[in-house]
Amino acid sequence: MDYLYYLANASLTLRVSDRLRHATHLPVNFMSVIHQINGWVVRVKMSCPLETRDDGDFKAFMNELGILCQPDLRLQMALWSLETGQSPVDVMRRYQVAVVSHGHPDCQEIIAFREQFVRGLGYCPETLA
Repeated sequence: MDYLYYLANASLTLRVSDRLRHATHLPVNFMSVIHQINGWVVRVKMSCPLETRDDGDFKAFMNELGILCQPDLRLQMALWSLETGQSPVDVMRRYQVAVVSHGHPDCQEIIAFREQFVRGLGYCPETLA
């Protein structure tokens, strides 16, 4: 079961990651986070289908933070490549996307990416807030 959402900024992305880390009743297989110029794409794949109530609750949570994502072919291929075990560095190089995190939800990877990006720019764009 997949959930693919577009989120506007890093704070919202961190909320999703934190929720998944603490929601031990959810069978999270992996979470992929890709940063784009205009926001963040977050894919959450569950290892098995959720109960109807859990599915509804999780969709409601995600809909509060973002919108369903309809990725273009390049982004679809990047996400599929991550799922099949290709390294994030290879995926970034091949599809020209910024893979921030892939695997178990990890807030530290998102925070580190944000800090390095902001340090390099010298200011904080809205998507990294």
